[in-house]
Amino acid sequence: MAKLNCFVAQSGGPTVAINSSLAGVIKGVADSEMYDTIYGSVNGILGILDNRILNLSEKVPDDKELLCLKHTPAMYLGSCRYKLPDYHRDDSDYKRIFEQFKRYNIGAFFYIGGNDSMDTVLKLSEYGSLIGSDVKIIGIPKTVDNDLMVTDHTPGFGSAAKYVATSLLEIAHDTFIYAVKSVTIVEIMGRDAGWLTAASALARNGYNTAPHFIYLPEVPFDKDKFIEDAKEFLKTNNNLIVAISEGIRDKAGNYISAGDCVADHFGHKMLSGAGQALAEIVKEEIGVKVRSVEVNVLQRCAAHEASKTDLDEAFNSGHKAVELAEAGVTASMVTMTRSSNAPYTIEYGYARIAGIANEAKSVPVEWINERGNDVTAEMIDYLKPLIEGEVTLTYRDGIPVYMDVSHLKPGVLPVEKR
Repeated sequence: MAKLNCFVAQSGGPTVAINSSLAGVIKGVADSEMYDTIYGSVNGILGILDNRILNLSEKVPDDKELLCLKHTPAMYLGSCRYKLPDYHRDDSDYKRIFEQFKRYNIGAFFYIGGNDSMDTVLKLSEYGSLIGSDVKIIGIPKTVDNDLMVTDHTPGFGSAAKYVATSLLEIAHDTFIYAVKSVTIVEIMGRDAGWLTAASALARNGYNTAPHFIYLPEVPFDKDKFIEDAKEFLKTNNNLIVAISEGIRDKAGNYISAGDCVADHFGHKMLSGAGQALAEIVKEEIGVKVRSVEVNVLQRCAAHEASKTDLDEAFNSGHKAVELAEAGVTASMVTMTRSSNAPYTIEYGYARIAGIANEAKSVPVEWINERGNDVTAEMIDYLKPLIEGEVTLTYRDGIPVYMDVSHLKPGVLPVEKR
């Protein structure tokens, strides 16, 4: 029986580890007795629709290229934030996608991404079942937000958490040199889930207790309590460092923001300036030196601060996806289940996509202190193993060597008319 081929694509926001998942898929197909060529769809699902396809079996032919890909940040295949329409109302995209599956003799499609990407996996799985397609459709998790359901955590989160914790420690060193009263607000990604902001607590050590306060979107932000806590802290300390999620909101559900929030194609609020808003509060109510630091995109692609644990788990998740497809699994997402914190151990499995797509995993309220301005020891125990291990990069002229992504430039891969 002739071997089938596979499609793989990446979607959503970038991470340090998403290309490691891609490398795992490529290696999984290379190891497979069922699949032959692995094709990459450029710019997510749009690449299949527009026939912008790379032969990854040729592009990444050996272990040297595979290792470079594993250590390359962001998305080698590019990304998109395209929401497939309801196929009951408009199935034109779906017809095109499944026509492309036939054109390339596809037996499995792997989509690496977060919540919105899993929405695509769900819709394609449902449509495939409706038309009787044999193509296996598997989601591979990634997101720095760590908010995908069922799985213990998501690849990409550990490296971002390591970067956040390291940055907070470095900010503390920068701040403590001045013997003047000051407040530093550090705004960290997390619209609805505070996992990444919680990771700032890992910056604490024998001499550093910063960040001194941590505010997550899972509990309402109380302006009066914040002012009270800040004033009390500054009575006996010079420098207050506060970590906040970009999505903190008051008890009425209103975002603490410096401007109006608009929504993207998936209906998610695009937030603006929670750190700056708090800095203004400090300036008006406390009257000390204040600085707002927005970590922003830096936390997503800092490959120089990658967690080896994170990259290894991402690679294994990609390889596991191919194994699942070979075993006949479809309409599912790769998962990790933790069996122990010390020693840290996980098992790879899968869960049906219907229970994952369009859902979000929040920080357990019991992992946030009663005052709502810090995390508990349970959170620290959960986070610590995920940032373990360092990665050795290859450098040229003092700069890391990553995969060439020239194919992402406009016009290099022409769009085919649908």
